[in-house]
Amino acid sequence: MVGRTHAGIGLVTCLTLAVAAVGTPSLTLVEEGRQVRHETAAMSLAGFEPGPGAPSSDSGGAAEPVVTTELRTARIVLSGDLLWHDTVWASAQADGQAAGDARFDFDRMFAALRPLVADADLAICHEEVPFAGPGAAYQSYPVFAAPPAIAGWIGSMGWDACTTASNHAVDQGYDGLVRTADLLEAAGVAHVGTFRTLRERRTPVILTTDEGVKVGIVSGTYSLNGFPLPAGHEWSVSMWDARNLVAQARAARRAGADIVIVKYHGGDEYSAMPNGGQVALAKALTASPYVDLVVGEHAHVVQPITKVNGTWVVYGLGNAVAQSEVGRPRAYEGISVAFTFRETAHRGFVVERAEYVPTYWNHYSSGHPIRIQRVVRALALGVGDQVRLREALDATRAAVDLLGHAPGLVLR
Repeated sequence: MVGRTHAGIGLVTCLTLAVAAVGTPSLTLVEEGRQVRHETAAMSLAGFEPGPGAPSSDSGGAAEPVVTTELRTARIVLSGDLLWHDTVWASAQADGQAAGDARFDFDRMFAALRPLVADADLAICHEEVPFAGPGAAYQSYPVFAAPPAIAGWIGSMGWDACTTASNHAVDQGYDGLVRTADLLEAAGVAHVGTFRTLRERRTPVILTTDEGVKVGIVSGTYSLNGFPLPAGHEWSVSMWDARNLVAQARAARRAGADIVIVKYHGGDEYSAMPNGGQVALAKALTASPYVDLVVGEHAHVVQPITKVNGTWVVYGLGNAVAQSEVGRPRAYEGISVAFTFRETAHRGFVVERAEYVPTYWNHYSSGHPIRIQRVVRALALGVGDQVRLREALDATRAAVDLLGHAPGLVLR
């Protein structure tokens, strides 16, 4: 359920036919049972003005708006790094060939995760790396260029948005950054944290659920792996300094967001303990009245979930999928988190339920394609390598509770 404002275009997913004050519907698509509505919009950091055709306050004979007191909820699911090592797409290619199809098949790899994504009112992923250009070679670590077909699959998987601010954001330069945003947008997926134009940089990303809950998403990265910001386009990547992220959160709130999520990219790789920069950032973000949830990724391992200044902070989701060295077992484990927000009469939206879902996947080898498993479910059903799954569960719980168990946090 997606709404994205970009350079005057708003992409909003909802099942209502009401015309928003920011413009008039110009196109309706049907995508996996959901309507995706494109609207004209003219938002800026200072707010927004009604576009042409929006109803005016003096419209004669206009019906009075319907006022409802029903309080709304929003279940938001966030997943970790989609890190496309060559063996990940090799596994998808092998699955496609096994089915008599030359295309990549990521559906079997992610089959266990699909219901979790489908159950969300809003599902957010992290696209770690840029996509290769037409006819260009695909590249893996350390400078990535992933198969562009992945973008379309992300949309079909049901993710509504992907954060794209990462240390690999400019692996393929500014052109690769733009191409990645274009491909995700064509797939109906909002991108957050990288920008094709200065106007896009100044336009808050706001996604709207079926119940009309507006969710702003802000993202930033700690580094670009030594690459400079693209010359002449230094605004094209959001960095993770607190002032920048709080300013974006404030802009999203002023543009109408009911909930604002900061999903940052940073931390020490392969360390379950958040570093000083993460801790300082979490304190600064949660001290802001504009931020409702803070979620991190990049460390490639699970990091703690806690509350800071009364606000939920997920320091690190780990990977959603990757193929690191076999000697790093924690990099084959991750979590998705689900936060259910409930509207209140006087305090806006508050978190009603916080959940985390441990995942594990195998190392790819010929004849052994990658299969992501939901750890708790696989253990309950007795499927998969029970010893390895139990190890993954124990390690994940230890990492999540590394700073102490957060009351109210639910394991699923």
